[in-house]
Amino acid sequence: MIEWAMGDNTLRVTDADNTELSVHGETLVVDGPGPDIPRPVDETVVVTTDELRFPHAVTYACSLSTTAQHELDPDGTPLSLAPDEYVVDIDAEIKTYLRFSGSATISKAGGYEETVVTFPERTRVIVGFRSRHELPTETITVPDSPTELATAISHLATAHKTDSPDRTYPTLRGHPPLLERGNHLEIPDTVREKRIDTGIELLVPADYETLYVIAPLAYYLQATIVPFDARGTESNEPTLRSTDGSIETQLSSMPKLERDVEQLLRKAFFLDCLVRNVGLHGTDLAELNVIDALGVDAQGLYDAPPRERLAAYLDVPYAAIEHRLPDWHLSTYVAPTYDTVEALPFLLDRMSMIYMPQTSELEGKELVERSLEDFYRAGRSPENADTRGAMNGAVASVDIVKPDLKTGRVHGWLADGVPIDVFNTTPEAYHNRLEYIEGPSSTTSICIVLNDPEMACEHDDVASIYRQRSSELSMDVTVLESLTSSELARVFEADHDFVHYIGHCETDGLRCTDGSLSTSNVDESNAQTFFLNACGSYYEGVDLIENGSVAGAVTFQEVLNEHAVKVGSMFAKLLVHGFSFERALRLARRRIMMGKDYAVVGDGTHSLVHGENQLPITITLEALDGEPSRYFVTFDCYSTRATGSYYYPHTEENEFAYLSGTQSNMTLTSSEVATVLKETDASVIYDGDVYWSNDIWSHFVQ
Repeated sequence: MIEWAMGDNTLRVTDADNTELSVHGETLVVDGPGPDIPRPVDETVVVTTDELRFPHAVTYACSLSTTAQHELDPDGTPLSLAPDEYVVDIDAEIKTYLRFSGSATISKAGGYEETVVTFPERTRVIVGFRSRHELPTETITVPDSPTELATAISHLATAHKTDSPDRTYPTLRGHPPLLERGNHLEIPDTVREKRIDTGIELLVPADYETLYVIAPLAYYLQATIVPFDARGTESNEPTLRSTDGSIETQLSSMPKLERDVEQLLRKAFFLDCLVRNVGLHGTDLAELNVIDALGVDAQGLYDAPPRERLAAYLDVPYAAIEHRLPDWHLSTYVAPTYDTVEALPFLLDRMSMIYMPQTSELEGKELVERSLEDFYRAGRSPENADTRGAMNGAVASVDIVKPDLKTGRVHGWLADGVPIDVFNTTPEAYHNRLEYIEGPSSTTSICIVLNDPEMACEHDDVASIYRQRSSELSMDVTVLESLTSSELARVFEADHDFVHYIGHCETDGLRCTDGSLSTSNVDESNAQTFFLNACGSYYEGVDLIENGSVAGAVTFQEVLNEHAVKVGSMFAKLLVHGFSFERALRLARRRIMMGKDYAVVGDGTHSLVHGENQLPITITLEALDGEPSRYFVTFDCYSTRATGSYYYPHTEENEFAYLSGTQSNMTLTSSEVATVLKETDASVIYDGDVYWSNDIWSHFVQ
């Protein structure tokens, strides 16, 4: 769903997930809804203007008469388009297309902050928008039967809008149909009609463990899952095969099947990302030399049917590309039971790997040692911490365990136990997210609650951060102090997108002026997200998720006041710039010694807002030995929502785009670092601490 409104020479566009895009033009006039254009769009409008200004975005133009493609150079060199019929692709947070007839110039302005399309005279332009987020529109009912679940999973790939390599673009993968538990398998006719027969099959045992692990591969390949007993085969080994006999690849049984699925999915997805570049939406990827090195016929495979393309990929040894694969963004560890089947569509929508959950006990002081290991790796010193205790009352104890983690930058946990280094989620969290997406608000409501005067410094820091950001995004910031238990309950029951609680938590709940509030007593949590920056708030956060919230940050045990302030202020900064809950907290907790005391409950892939960058950016700076004015710079861009996207590092020397999850490295002078940080909204890891780019760029000015 796309909504738009015009005001102050700016066309403001919002999608169902509350993502916003502003298109500005001094002479911009909207004439009304527009006709279809030769691109997949959700909405079009007709405008008349001589200039359109967008946030920074990768941009290229395609001639409709010759199909020739022209890309705006990442160094900002203007792109001049001769008179012709064009579609211009602007890869903003909401995908945007411009169709027009005539000439135009595309350039950068304000450093790298704006993309500007200029026409020699007022021109009629059809502007098309496509949301990167979609609501599921259909529901499949599935009984407690692995065989029936196999059929249901085989139909989830109907969300794909293509079976070509372009399905690696996140905007061409819609949300899979929901799964609902029931007595009989019921697949809507609309789902059956949309299903594409790719001729690819996965023959597997009919058990929940195998089906959960194989589901991401089946979903991406648009394969049919065939349980052994349904085909009458005597084989007891999983098999990837094609109906025409061109593919017959034996896979391992559990638990080694996890490794096989991981390698097959990462390889197929990566090679599709490279092959897609011969299509209309290609770009100059740094990874493209892999195609030439492997001798892969990208043009032939782009137009080939899925099973033929897969057969070619299977001939590529995994070892030949393993070192070039982007980091996989997300892995979720799921209890393979009928109770968790409703979470599968949400995990597949995020293209998550699925593994079986395994844990071990933390030995002795291992939690402390692992926290300190991260802290010292960042180059910090324990003298940076104060010794002031956060509270005097009893804190709820949490039995923390150590998870056996596989590949992935972010890890989710949907099983028993409370592991460290993961976000602990539930099926309810994903369904709660749908409720908020279906009822989006044009304004992000943030409520800060200060229930401990000794922590007023954190209150002042985060209030300033939220209010500063509200001048750039539509935010309503409210500050409340010294609330009673009933007043705090009403805060959670009111419609807020984010509640930032600053105070203490005891075994009875969140401390208030008249006692404590147990969030299990909140009638219904209408706080979409939250941060309970208080000692031992884990169980209170879990109760909020069960009562209606989507995601929140919590603590496992006591935390120092100064540490709470450091984590709280950086977490606020990252959150309002589009970082997901898990990634924001993972970065913010690097600032303290006992960072592992903080965790996320609910859907850790969820974001409060969406920033200027489609892929949130982290820049790491390391001073070169003996060269104090030169730095080794690493760009790290990935998102659990946009797997398959790419990014351009904002540096003059860079010529290429990089796939999401691939880090890019370069050496820059101090002044070049200052320019990059000034022109890029990013978190920055430097000298053992985490900063925001706008707060630190002047440090490098010479």
